[in-house]
Amino acid sequence: MTTTIKQPPQKPGIADLDWTLVGFLTAVHGIALLAPWFFSWSALGVMIVLHWLFGSIGICLGYHRLLTHRSLQVPRWLEYVLATIGAMALQGGPMFWVAGHRQHHLFTEDAEKDPYAASRGFWWSHMLWLIYPRPSVFNREIYRSYAPDIARDRYYNWLDKYYLLLQVPVAIALFAIGGWPFVIYGVFARIVTLWHSTWLINSATHMWGKRRFHIDDNSGNLWWTALLTYGEGWHNNHHAFPNVAPAGWRWWEIDVTWYAILVLEKLGLARRVVRPPAEAMAQAR
Repeated sequence: MTTTIKQPPQKPGIADLDWTLVGFLTAVHGIALLAPWFFSWSALGVMIVLHWLFGSIGICLGYHRLLTHRSLQVPRWLEYVLATIGAMALQGGPMFWVAGHRQHHLFTEDAEKDPYAASRGFWWSHMLWLIYPRPSVFNREIYRSYAPDIARDRYYNWLDKYYLLLQVPVAIALFAIGGWPFVIYGVFARIVTLWHSTWLINSATHMWGKRRFHIDDNSGNLWWTALLTYGEGWHNNHHAFPNVAPAGWRWWEIDVTWYAILVLEKLGLARRVVRPPAEAMAQAR
């Protein structure tokens, strides 16, 4: 009988780095650090509004709860609008984002198969997974198999390839309205703060937080990440019931994205909104 010994995951080396992406991330962070020299209250306001629009409406509602988990349905035109807003967050196209997140749920914290496995450590799950790219996460011909519904759509394929270009009209419009302060805050500072807000869900909520549901991963409900990410920080709730539309289940669990879904439902624009099962709600005390 042959015994197969499973080898531990290899630590990435300096040669494995995607230097192009390292340079891009460094440049965006560097420009964002110019923000104190361009400060104005109106520029800060623009950053906050766009952080909410691209983060809560685009990523949390559009990419995550709608496209990835199909926890609600909206008209096709509205789905395209929400996906486009998500693409403007500069976190990848819809097929890339959905495929990666579905892998995360299928193989949560598996050091080899989860794209941002917290079992590899805080910094790996926070951002190192991006600069040490693996084919299953970054090769379109491979990752598309995890999002076949998205891959069949021509518009989503276009967004997946050209999402970076969407920053150009945003920057031009902001410059026309408020000059360089609006560009620095509305583009670069907004991108960086939204990146790290989103990445905290991959890292912090898989290391800390309360575990309402005892499931086979370390996801936790972490209130301060929920405030930064419009509800996504109620992550133990989400991992226990991924296809449920609300992440916050009790009135004190602030979930700004869920409030937006409720508005869409009241307007008749969202239907088949998946709510927590009654027996699970009884545990949510």
